Amino acid sequence: MFNFDKYKVNPKKFSLKDYDARDKSERTGTKEQNAADLAALASEINQLQDILHAEGKRKVLLVLQGMDASGKDGTVRHVFRETDPLGIRLASFKAPSKEELAHDYLWRVHQQVPGVGELVIFNRSHYEDVLIVKVHDWIDDAECKRRYAQINDFERLLTETGTTIIKCFLHITKEEQKKRMQERLDNPEKSWKFNPADLDERTLWPNYMQAYEQAIKATSTDYAPWYIIPADSKTNRNLLVSRLLLSTLKRMKLTYPVSPPNYQSIVIQD
Repeated sequence: MFNFDKYKVNPKKFSLKDYDARDKSERTGTKEQNAADLAALASEINQLQDILHAEGKRKVLLVLQGMDASGKDGTVRHVFRETDPLGIRLASFKAPSKEELAHDYLWRVHQQVPGVGELVIFNRSHYEDVLIVKVHDWIDDAECKRRYAQINDFERLLTETGTTIIKCFLHITKEEQKKRMQERLDNPEKSWKFNPADLDERTLWPNYMQAYEQAIKATSTDYAPWYIIPADSKTNRNLLVSRLLLSTLKRMKLTYPVSPPNYQSIVIQD
């Protein structure tokens, strides 16, 4: 049985220091066994996502947040590698456009939330608006607290209208980020991902850890909890997010819609 409590944030006693980004406890065997486990999880996720899509009543939102190089793209590739694209959608949030800046910060986010029967993955999310903007002092403490409350209200609206929300913070060490950034630079097939501006953000690591800790503590709720995903190990990260998502889908007790009674009498002619 998957142990949610080990990774689920209790806002009353939360500190990022209590979570080891190097933890590999989800890796239960050899490299080959872990690969087989991940493949089996991906297959089960695909089956349940198909039922979610067919049922057409409920919605799932998976939020992936983390520092640069924490593995958001890699998580999506591995967790959803078997999933039928008809029922899932990826939304990535980069610097807001001029049109987006002309609206409230949740305007662009609300447009991307899942519709009925849909599973949507947020690669970054509305949490950027209480992270980077806070670290760079583009908003003050009072505005940040207002946004925490607004985000909680926004997520309550989503859950009360049929959306199950899973929020994952991909937790890596500064040392692991350095390693991954260097690998990007050294690999011609990955160097396009490197942005020199990321180095400036890296110098603000303690500020980001503080901002993440405050945001997670303020917005981990019963209806939209945060999970801290130890992510220095890519395999551990992928297995953990897969197990978390699969457990959530199973708890939803999804069912295919019942066929109309008259379908039983229909015979397809030659």
